[in-house]
Amino acid sequence: MARRFVSIWLPCLVTDWHIRKQPQLHNMPFVLKAPVRNRIVVTAVSPAALSLGIRTGTTLADAKALVPSLQALEHKLGLAEQLLQRMAEWCIRFTPVAAPDPLGGLLLDASGCAHLWGGEDAYLADICKRLTARGYSVRAAMADTIGAAWAVARYGNTAPVVDSGHHRKILLSLPVSSLRLEEEMIVRLHKLGLRQIKDVMALPQTSLRRRFGAQLIQRINQALGDEEECIQPVYPPEPFQERLPCLEPIRTLTGIEIALHHLLAALCDRLRKEGKGLRSAFFRVYRVDGGTQGIEIGTNRSSHNEEHLFHLFSLKLSTIEPKEGIELFLLEATKVEDATPLQESLWEEGSGLQDPRLAELVDRLAGKLGQEAICRYLPAEHWWPERSFKKAASLDELPAAGWKLDRPRPLQLLSPPERIDVTAPIPDYPPMLFRYKGSVHKIVKADGPERIEQEWWIQDGKHRDYYCVEDEEGRRYWLFRSGHYNEEETPSWFLHGFFA
Repeated sequence: MARRFVSIWLPCLVTDWHIRKQPQLHNMPFVLKAPVRNRIVVTAVSPAALSLGIRTGTTLADAKALVPSLQALEHKLGLAEQLLQRMAEWCIRFTPVAAPDPLGGLLLDASGCAHLWGGEDAYLADICKRLTARGYSVRAAMADTIGAAWAVARYGNTAPVVDSGHHRKILLSLPVSSLRLEEEMIVRLHKLGLRQIKDVMALPQTSLRRRFGAQLIQRINQALGDEEECIQPVYPPEPFQERLPCLEPIRTLTGIEIALHHLLAALCDRLRKEGKGLRSAFFRVYRVDGGTQGIEIGTNRSSHNEEHLFHLFSLKLSTIEPKEGIELFLLEATKVEDATPLQESLWEEGSGLQDPRLAELVDRLAGKLGQEAICRYLPAEHWWPERSFKKAASLDELPAAGWKLDRPRPLQLLSPPERIDVTAPIPDYPPMLFRYKGSVHKIVKADGPERIEQEWWIQDGKHRDYYCVEDEEGRRYWLFRSGHYNEEETPSWFLHGFFA
């Protein structure tokens, strides 16, 4: 497949944005100003001011001498970069690979995309039409290389779509400034009478390299296609990604569901053939009005079960607002893992945690209640109770150590332990009673102490002596004393958990 690139030039990007925000500026000549080396300089020019001969880089005083009624607005630092970034994201509806051009425009890798619009001419015309409708002045071109498309968009007098293989001929008659060179180098070329690309190409490359450096040679080779040039897209395409453009805008939930079914079928088929399953996926829609929305799902085990994944998405589909209509659907598997088939045993009825139905049930519950509502815990290599467990990342995660307990543990732990007032007869004896939240609990049964030392690799706190106690109403608690009794201080007591 031949590579095809689109370069979009937005000559009045920032001033067009101001006109969108303040429509009264539409036919009014105005500029943006900023201080540069103790002078106020014009940084951007509106179309009306441009037609009156005002150019970027002119001092504001000279510009007002030329047009006394000229309005001057403050230059907003970084605005152009933000606009280009947002517009590149908006252009995802035309191609998966779109990027802002630091030289004042956008770059698209349109390889294999134009047939969805009925041809390259219709494809490029639709891009320009939509950007013009949003209030921006636009020039665009399509060619085999980024450099050729960039040159034709800004300096070409021919058709904006350069036929495949014809870009070399088109480039010869264009000025050297169309090679994306620095202004200083362009001036030097002009002084030597080298004004068109054909003038430069007539000279030996060794002479050009010695006189002008490697950049000139590189730009020529990139424009001709002799040296590859890549686009750094705003959203790097995921390896497992499916797109569905729409001939007519979709405005109903049924239409969204049909699109999602179509994308899931294609994605799951690819995953299944490669022995993969997704752990997380993102479903994004692009609306006619330029807005985007998306919903994300996650699974506890890698899955390519189309029905199950559709059910997880369907829990959130109602949050998507089509408004004027959706023109592009995008489904991407943002996290993919190997999907190992479960080995079945003839003599066993269940698979425990490996049963795929359990993982799908957990996914559905998490989709309704939230991922934090479903937790699985594994033992951790710590002695202190509040550090002795950790949350598992998935159903497949195995414990690093087993539960090594020879004493009972409460079902509910307090985090952190809560301080209590205790009456104890003598050191190392269980308490006779304790006060918790204003209530006094008389202890009738007790077991302990169980000493848990501080962990030497953490060195956080004193040792603890734990007691399992039961009050006169049959309620059981887990208490501990922190540290030793001594003459200088009385150790503190804490309530750490409740037994069933």
